[in-house]
Amino acid sequence: MDNKSGAFINFSNHPSALWEAAQVKAAEAYGTGIIDILFPQVDPAADEEDVSAVAEKKAAEILSLNPAAVMCQGEFGLSYSVIRRLQDAGVPVLHACSERNVHTVGDTKTVRFEFVRFRKYQE
Repeated sequence: MDNKSGAFINFSNHPSALWEAAQVKAAEAYGTGIIDILFPQVDPAADEEDVSAVAEKKAAEILSLNPAAVMCQGEFGLSYSVIRRLQDAGVPVLHACSERNVHTVGDTKTVRFEFVRFRKYQE
């Protein structure tokens, strides 16, 4: 929890408005407020240069906000490229850790993910 003056950036397809209270509280422990940046769709036909260009653009957008920390979750190739850029800039990058709870009644299965904590991506 390095830069308390910056915001916690949620770079994913999971809007923070839908997070459970525990996840919001954990994010707010890192920074002042939460800013959602939608993780873009990545064309499976895109080559490495295309993904790198998107990563450069998204990392620059995130860095312009002076983030305290960033949760990055999305397509693996783009995630990796963005995570590396943010880490190189000294920004803590995290992912959410959840417990998967499955409840089955007859032919109906309900899955609920309960937030446990954030974990830092290792450099």
